[in-house]
Amino acid sequence: MQRPKHILFVTPWIYDFAAFDFWMKPLGLLSLAALFRDNGYSVNYLDCLMDHDLADQAHRKTRRTEHGTGHFDKEAIVKPAPLAFFQRRYYRYGIPMGLFRRKLLSIPPPDMVLVTSMMTYWYPGAFEAIHLLRASLPGVPILLGGNYATLCPDHARQSGADRIFPGPGEWHFSEIIKTFFNDRPRILPDFDDLDTYPRPAFDLLGRLDQVPLLTSRGCPFRCSYCASNQLYPKFMRRHPLRVAEEIFDWHDRFGVRHFSIYDDAFLVDPPSLALPLLDTIVQRKANLSFHCPNGLHLRQITPVLSRMLYRAGFRTLRFGFETFDPDRQATTGGKVNNDHLIAAVRYLCEAGYEASDIGVYLLCGLPGQTAEEIDGSIRFVQSLGAKPYLAEYSPIPGTALWPEALQSSPYDLLNEPLCHNNTLLPCAGDTLPEPAYRELKLKTRMSPR
Repeated sequence: MQRPKHILFVTPWIYDFAAFDFWMKPLGLLSLAALFRDNGYSVNYLDCLMDHDLADQAHRKTRRTEHGTGHFDKEAIVKPAPLAFFQRRYYRYGIPMGLFRRKLLSIPPPDMVLVTSMMTYWYPGAFEAIHLLRASLPGVPILLGGNYATLCPDHARQSGADRIFPGPGEWHFSEIIKTFFNDRPRILPDFDDLDTYPRPAFDLLGRLDQVPLLTSRGCPFRCSYCASNQLYPKFMRRHPLRVAEEIFDWHDRFGVRHFSIYDDAFLVDPPSLALPLLDTIVQRKANLSFHCPNGLHLRQITPVLSRMLYRAGFRTLRFGFETFDPDRQATTGGKVNNDHLIAAVRYLCEAGYEASDIGVYLLCGLPGQTAEEIDGSIRFVQSLGAKPYLAEYSPIPGTALWPEALQSSPYDLLNEPLCHNNTLLPCAGDTLPEPAYRELKLKTRMSPR
């Protein structure tokens, strides 16, 4: 009997000035791994960011919280040439390369390797992983997908991978197995129905301190700075009861108590998804905690929804507000205004939250944005008692704001994704000098009134 083909899935290192694990898991990669497994393939997973092997915990010196966040191991490295001018240390975040090589030798020889990618300016980690895989596995096809491959496909073709697959990986499954194995799928999801997609293969991670949830893909809004519609062109949602079944299954079978919401539009039209899901969670009384680092929509917050979020165990609340300036609110998408934030804070506090529990993202470093505008946004959020968080703008190819970003930036955004790094404030210009930016960062750490 012929052995099943063995597929290796790899999350590469992060190369950056700073990185922290805010409930980070490779949802798309592990969803594709589950689809391969459902079709009879043998699968394995190597994570360059985290050592999931409990027998090797002596190596992991970094502290992690009980709800699934923490520091990555890191090693200071030489900055790449396009970033050599920047006066900050540069790191490789993740496990040592020697450990990666040992882990690669410990698994069955793969017949194919699929590598994911995240931020466009993290591509050196993907290049490094592909280089090491190529040296260790000569002749084995290596495929690259993920956000960077989707947003910068021409640049990604320099990675050394045999093929680049932009967009959701499941869409390419039939083509991949036909091209490389002359095989046909036995099981395929209905690409218009997220509930037919396999659950991500989080069991490949070993110990689970948290599980991310994707209750929808895409977003009905068209914010000028956001790439959601490029990554997922169609807005689709799951049935709330199917999401609840997944939550309780992870809890009952693996003891998972912490869940993170990855959606771009979890709170859009609450009666169709959020409210029935929250009601099911409340009725179960399972003592779970939910975390929303991606930014929720403020417009939909009502007294009823606020109470349900609190009762269901939503503990980490982050909202996308972006700016208090009405003109910029309109030009960036018009999804929220100042009155929405005022009402949301009031309703959430009435439901039981402390105002300081409410995190509000403010965009920083947009083309033409002044320090005065950012300062006003910080003061406005703090006047409500909420907690402002600066979200430094990273220009993204293909977004509505991209042409303006190209004109405003002194860096080669078009040809060098390293210049998309938000640490550089690549589009800030003279309206946001470095000293003013540092002062604004300090202001966000002041206690809200």
